[in-house]
Amino acid sequence: MGSNSEMENVVVEEDVKLDELPSALLATIMTKLDIASICSLASTSSTFRSCAKQILSFISNFHLLEIAPSGELLRPLLPPNPCLKTLKVDCARLDDSAIPFLVKPSLHDLCLHNCADFSGKLLSQIGIQCKDLRSLYLGSVAEKRGRAIHISDLEDLLTGCSQLEALILMFDVSLFLRHNFAGVWASASENLTSLEIGYISSVTVTELLSPNLGSHQSLNPVQPSMLPSIQKLCLSVDYITDAMVGTISKGLVFLTHLDLRDAPLIEPRITFDLTNAGLQQINQHGRLKHLSLVRSQEFLITYFRRVNDLGLLLMEEKCADMESICLGGFCRVTDTGFKTILHSCSRLYKFKVTYGTQLTDLVFHDISATSLALTHVSLRWCNLLTNNAVFSLASNKELKVLDLRDCRSLGDEALRAIGTLPGLKMLLLDGSDITDAGLSYLRPCVINTLFALSLRGCKRLTDKCITALFDGCGVLELRELDLSNLPNLSDNGVLQLAKTRIPFFELRMRQCPLIGDTSIMALASMLVDEAIWHGSSLRLMDLYNCGGITQLAFRWLKRPYFPRLKWLGVTGSVNRDMVDALARSRPFLHVACHGEELGADPYDISDGLYTHDYDEVDEFEQWLLEADIDTEDEEMGDAEIEELIM
Repeated sequence: MGSNSEMENVVVEEDVKLDELPSALLATIMTKLDIASICSLASTSSTFRSCAKQILSFISNFHLLEIAPSGELLRPLLPPNPCLKTLKVDCARLDDSAIPFLVKPSLHDLCLHNCADFSGKLLSQIGIQCKDLRSLYLGSVAEKRGRAIHISDLEDLLTGCSQLEALILMFDVSLFLRHNFAGVWASASENLTSLEIGYISSVTVTELLSPNLGSHQSLNPVQPSMLPSIQKLCLSVDYITDAMVGTISKGLVFLTHLDLRDAPLIEPRITFDLTNAGLQQINQHGRLKHLSLVRSQEFLITYFRRVNDLGLLLMEEKCADMESICLGGFCRVTDTGFKTILHSCSRLYKFKVTYGTQLTDLVFHDISATSLALTHVSLRWCNLLTNNAVFSLASNKELKVLDLRDCRSLGDEALRAIGTLPGLKMLLLDGSDITDAGLSYLRPCVINTLFALSLRGCKRLTDKCITALFDGCGVLELRELDLSNLPNLSDNGVLQLAKTRIPFFELRMRQCPLIGDTSIMALASMLVDEAIWHGSSLRLMDLYNCGGITQLAFRWLKRPYFPRLKWLGVTGSVNRDMVDALARSRPFLHVACHGEELGADPYDISDGLYTHDYDEVDEFEQWLLEADIDTEDEEMGDAEIEELIM
């Protein structure tokens, strides 16, 4: 935020004059900033501090998702405010005691992530207090042991929020009593057009949307479908079944967006599976624009074994107006079925296939002869694809996202074709057979436009890949780079990367055995320009299981290095005491040491263009810590690290 930087310069040079400016004028200027910037500015002078306190009582939007504040920190930032319309907070360090200052009657949009320590009281109070709510997102509610949600809590929510248009419940709703669950939804807002649920059983979905679930006292045995206004439905279920798909397709007349994902624990029987007959029922009302059917292999290697080319042929007539199609786990569908989709959907711009075990180059052989203008293509775990498929796809010069992860037969010739795409923003090549020399095909055209690049597991790459990618390049838009699982990448390669002065937001280098302390020192201390440390731009850095990292590296992971870092992956076995001390010294840094992937799925492109909403200036953590909050813990943590290193 350029305006914020200019304002801070004025604070330093002309603080006396600022004291003379009308507070109303300063407040007007500061309301244009986000919460992190307002708090950062408040730390620079008493004038701004007083003004920030005033602003927080009438600001309309409050977004704070990059850190998880405690109740003590958040409470003074959320005073009584009748003007507050939008509230978005990471609640990982909050519980039911935070409800009084989170749940406000004026809210139209409420988004609360990581609510594991809340009980069902959160839902109940939202329903009681937020009568004008239009959009609600709740993540991980009551997932912590000992927390409970009652069906009455859901009923309070649905009854009270009578204006609700979008509802996202990203947790397991089987926590509710099932025999009452469907009936409670009869009181849901008539304006509800979008519904997303983190986990629900397919049987419950069928009961919920069945048109015969009206009042038992009704003289009319056929009732209208529950939730008749739904246009967007996204569900994770135990099994995607014909019965569920049929109920959804018949009952939701206005449906335009259907996203279904399952993760079976056991191989499904025919009555609990999707077949060709189920596919034939999709889009009965002809309004569907976006379709996603994915079978995850999270718990079991399994596929949609009862769907073949005939199923897609039967769906062909109803697909003509679709714009986005995602199919995952259709192991018996061959080129014939996939080609039918591509040639039937003239408006298709997004095409995604995962575990396409029979998908070959022939699907894309004559794609240039179609009218398709694809912008998003994802072909993951499609091991029969070769460089020829990429040459054909590259005829779509409008491509912005290309995901070819785990297509292991792709090599340098594929990179030559990709190098002709002038507007590519995201390129994922995990596990491919590319070399250092092949990466030079991405210069100068593609590397200048990319925002995210993943080369994870491309085992033929060495330190020379850095020079091949960035040598001679000017200012780049690249902000996310994944160099994980490269056995031949060493500190020398990272030193070359440091010389590029690229201000990365996310850098992943997990499981690189030759990377060590030198890499951390280089990233922590190198300059983007003459005054700014490179490390200051990183929000996420994953160094898990990097073989050369020792206790010395922890000296470079504490402040003032990497001041904006929010996610850090390290190996806890290096020194558990040092990891714990680092976490205490930086309370807003999420330190992961068990090998988990950091953040959300970094390359989830299931819905919309891959983008990040990063703040240009993020000094909120610094402001909080300078306010004498948790100072003793910080000093103690820093001292512990020093002592352990010594």
